[in-house]
Amino acid sequence: MSSIFYVLIIIIIFQFLLDAIIDYLNAKKFKDPIPDELAGIFDTEEYKKSQRYKTANYRFGLFSGTFSLLLTLFFLIFGGFEWVDNIARNQTENPIIIAIIFFAIIMIGSSLLNVPFSYYSTFVIEEKFGFNKTTKKVFFIDIIKSWLLTAILGGGILTLVIWFYEWAGTIFWVYAWAVIAILSILMNMFYSKLIVPLFNKQTPLENGSLKTKIEEYAKKVGFELQNIFVINGSKRSTKANAYFSGFGKQKRVTLYDTLINDLDEEEIVAVLAHEVGHYKRKHIIFNLTTSILLTGLTLYVLSLFINNPDVSLAIGVLSPSFHAALIGFGILYSPISEITNLIMNFLSRKFEYQADDYAKSTYTALPLITSLKKLTKTSLSNLTPHPAYVFMNYSHPTLVNRIKNLKK
Repeated sequence: MSSIFYVLIIIIIFQFLLDAIIDYLNAKKFKDPIPDELAGIFDTEEYKKSQRYKTANYRFGLFSGTFSLLLTLFFLIFGGFEWVDNIARNQTENPIIIAIIFFAIIMIGSSLLNVPFSYYSTFVIEEKFGFNKTTKKVFFIDIIKSWLLTAILGGGILTLVIWFYEWAGTIFWVYAWAVIAILSILMNMFYSKLIVPLFNKQTPLENGSLKTKIEEYAKKVGFELQNIFVINGSKRSTKANAYFSGFGKQKRVTLYDTLINDLDEEEIVAVLAHEVGHYKRKHIIFNLTTSILLTGLTLYVLSLFINNPDVSLAIGVLSPSFHAALIGFGILYSPISEITNLIMNFLSRKFEYQADDYAKSTYTALPLITSLKKLTKTSLSNLTPHPAYVFMNYSHPTLVNRIKNLKK
């Protein structure tokens, strides 16, 4: 057990304790009174229901997080990774195939252990509070589809990265970065066309007053919009959403059918104006560029550690390898990931204010305010989050701060 082994243990436990403390502080705020700016969103019974929903998720998250922590520590301390590594090495001597088998066993095992937790969250908690619309058949089909996608995309990327390492040595990260950057751009452009249809049905928004209002707004702000789709989100949940994807001729707006059912037309256009604001303010390009740059940084730092046998040995394997070092590196790098996530969340919150301001200036603030209140009510969202929890986890400003900003 090297010094790196103890560093891994300290990082894992510290991150768990930090998250647990932040979650606890947030849970203590569940019973706070509703801010004056948010009065009227919930009546007394609805607010009690939202408090019960948040408490149920908090307790479930604490239990599942503790289970994950203990399982990870068990694997590290009692040679779980060495056991998996032996299975993989007994099948072949090819380093790429060994790595694929190694990660396949870990991912399948992790997914199987996660199924009961996901099942409980969906069919007990979400069902109890009236959100779940998923059937057990759809639930398990979704899991199988996710496994296949992970195998194809994840396995393909892993194969290329290890092949670059075998071929180019320590500068493998440059080639891997280039490939991942291209894939990131393609996924951003074609995600809605290629991935979403595997799980949901998308149909063009029907002609009518809503489509006319959306097209009139898009024309007013000089936003070329030919692709407006409705997705059957109600197939799985009553929660509503809308999102913007792609760029150039591939850009499209997708509205959940639940959003169309929950909001009136003025509110839907206001939500769309917010999404257009992200595009006009170049947030999508910024986020994509930043993601690619952070990927390059991660791969570069990986290239500095990957040849150090102590990183592999620290997770308990006896034969140093790329795939074993990748596990150790992932844990060692996680504090840096936490810092970059904090920065990205901070910027994301600023971008949300900018998108709100764009919607306010090009459309109007009131329907966006009422739509935010309605969406908060239908999802039983937390109206009184702890500032530390917001700082650590929120990619959007709190509802009360967004409303204050829109009313300025």
